[in-house]
Amino acid sequence: MAPREAHPVTGGRLGDAVGYVRLWFAPERLREEGDTPDYRFSLANERTFLAWLRTAMALVGGGFAVDQFLPDTGRPLRLTLALVLLAGGAVCALRAINHWIRCERAMRRGEDLPVSRFPVTLGLAVGVVALLMVIVVAVGWGG
Repeated sequence: MAPREAHPVTGGRLGDAVGYVRLWFAPERLREEGDTPDYRFSLANERTFLAWLRTAMALVGGGFAVDQFLPDTGRPLRLTLALVLLAGGAVCALRAINHWIRCERAMRRGEDLPVSRFPVTLGLAVGVVALLMVIVVAVGWGG
């Protein structure tokens, strides 16, 4: 594996992370890098961002639903399932912003789009939580 080059402006992994977070609040700075990509690619990137936000909102809604509609479940279990879904929604929303910026930057620079393990991780986590909720409902664990 080749050594990772530091970003010339920010330097290092921590500097890259800080630089990306700064871009969240000033995306117009992306125009300073590279060339303007075909607008269709930028719009596709935006649609992907909005899909991630819909996923985040669904996870948040699911967290509230678990808390409200499984009242016969023991409070610790119900609270754990709800908090996992709520936290997943928050992480998904933040990841959506980061991914949008990284893809937009890569397109402007003519680089490959960034790869991510996050979709697989999120899918597995949602599957595990869904399986736990099926078991809770089927077995009827009460509190």
